[in-house]
Amino acid sequence: MMRSLFSGVSGLKVHQTKMDVIGNNISNVNTIGFKASTVTFTDVFYQTTQSASGPNAATGTTGRNAMQIGLGSNVAAITTSINTTGASQRTDNPFDVMIEGDGFFIVNYGGTNYFTKAGSFGIDASGTLCTAVGASVMGWQVDPNDPTKTIADAVSPLKIMSPENMYAKPEATTAAYISGNIDSKDSQIAPNGSGKMVNLSFYDSMGYSYKADIRVKQSATEGTNVYTVELVDIKDEYGKSIFVVEEMDSAGNITYDASGITRVNFGDAQYTATVNTTTGEVTLTATEDILLTFNGSTGSFVGVGDSNSNDKSISLEIIADAGGANPFRPIDIDFSSITMYSNSGKSTLEANKGSLQGIGAGKQVGNLTGISIDASGKIYGKYDNGDSKLLGQIVVATFSNPAGLEAIGNSMFAATQNSGDFDGIGQDPTQGGGSLTTGVLEMSNVDLSAQFTDMITTQRGFQANSRIITTSDSLLEELINLKR
Repeated sequence: MMRSLFSGVSGLKVHQTKMDVIGNNISNVNTIGFKASTVTFTDVFYQTTQSASGPNAATGTTGRNAMQIGLGSNVAAITTSINTTGASQRTDNPFDVMIEGDGFFIVNYGGTNYFTKAGSFGIDASGTLCTAVGASVMGWQVDPNDPTKTIADAVSPLKIMSPENMYAKPEATTAAYISGNIDSKDSQIAPNGSGKMVNLSFYDSMGYSYKADIRVKQSATEGTNVYTVELVDIKDEYGKSIFVVEEMDSAGNITYDASGITRVNFGDAQYTATVNTTTGEVTLTATEDILLTFNGSTGSFVGVGDSNSNDKSISLEIIADAGGANPFRPIDIDFSSITMYSNSGKSTLEANKGSLQGIGAGKQVGNLTGISIDASGKIYGKYDNGDSKLLGQIVVATFSNPAGLEAIGNSMFAATQNSGDFDGIGQDPTQGGGSLTTGVLEMSNVDLSAQFTDMITTQRGFQANSRIITTSDSLLEELINLKR
């Protein structure tokens, strides 16, 4: 009878353990990335009152089975359903990421790498991608020799919004084109007219913006299908000529002087700047005229120069004083898109940054305006100058036995001897057919219907084991009463 008492006690213990696990599952029904656990029971040590014996032909006896009395139950395993994916919750937050596959995010907390399915990330004060509990998200860094790729090396914190990533480098303009139509009957472009002004915007290598004022008018000596193109001035983003500097004396009087930029090459013509020190007016003097020639019969563009020229563009080169820094790059200006058709006596010319193929337009300094993460975990920064720059890559870790991971709280797991080791590098999320989805979170995989069913069977099991104890107690009471 004492054995039945202790068997009942062991039954109460294991069912209480199972109830504890069920309670933890239900309490985490809305915890992102949570993985439910299940409890498995096993019987324990048996007391053998008679061993098994085989048949004996000499004595004519048959074989007998062993007689054993079990001593209760025990918890065999508490298994986490790690490979069961939870439901998807849409958040539209670009820093919320869900893993499609068996991988785990790699995070570092207190100097140790852990693993999680909870992809609710954010940015800390230093620009590091991190979890809600303050663990750094680990990944691969950008290859310094190829900024379009990452280096598959030891994982490190992803400082995606570090100071160097808040800006995109500017680029100098190296190409432009002028499009539109010249009407030979337009009085504005006649030899005695004011000329058609075209404003060409461009950038230097530091991202500063400028405008080159270019004037087109009909040649006075070459005929109606030949036009001169000349440079009038180049101004900065504040509308001031780059050839002039303002100086103020002690009395507050402003005078003007020539800047360090004294010469410009515009095609074969060399321009020299002269500055009026009183008014600041700039006069550019060219060594020769640059001509644009059109076909007088069809109105199509022939070339830069005379009718035998095949050149389609003019190079604009701004030259600083010797020994000084020159942030400007030569700009190839293509005129081949211009036509010479009738247009009611009006000419329409427009300058465009970049070549006809869409390259060489240049860029100003870009400010970071957004972050995006693609299916392979690559993080891109979006900048207001149109740039998109790779900032790093989120990688994942996989294990031969993910159920062997040890839960340490805060939705994180630690590697154990039975889970397999983490190699310190990780792998691309798309390896093995997986991927990452942004704006979505993986919710808990707890099945409430299954948990409530388990709760009922656990309650009944606990009740049945309690009856073993009360009934055994009644038997002991009857035994004691035999003395009366």
